[in-house]
Amino acid sequence: MRRDRSASRRKANTPVRRPPAPVPEAPRSGSKPSTSKSPASPRKKRFRPGTRALMEIRKYQKSTDLLIRKAPFGRLVREVCHQFTFKEYRWQVYALLALQEAAETFLVMLFSDANLCAIHAKRVTLFPRDIQLARRIRGVDHL
Repeated sequence: MRRDRSASRRKANTPVRRPPAPVPEAPRSGSKPSTSKSPASPRKKRFRPGTRALMEIRKYQKSTDLLIRKAPFGRLVREVCHQFTFKEYRWQVYALLALQEAAETFLVMLFSDANLCAIHAKRVTLFPRDIQLARRIRGVDHL
């Protein structure tokens, strides 16, 4: 059966790894044998590189909840507000949530554009220069 290699990014097949053979226990000399055995730890499934990242991408694309924690974002907003004025303003919860929603939407779209810049450069890894280029093309470089 032939595999279609166009869908795969790898050029060569990876070798199949066998699990390590169990090491037989050597008989203990001396005192009586111990009756309490440590429970066998269940093997943790190891994913191939990139699989876990794709699982996280799918998880966050399905969800609609906010990705930045509310309390640290609220403190950041109050700190920036305090830099522009010396009065202590109070913020409604819905105002902070609307601001956070807008900020996260802006960041997601910026990272999406930066990812397109990285793909255009025939790369998978996102570099700071991709984000800088995306900001420059968008016209938000002055921020």
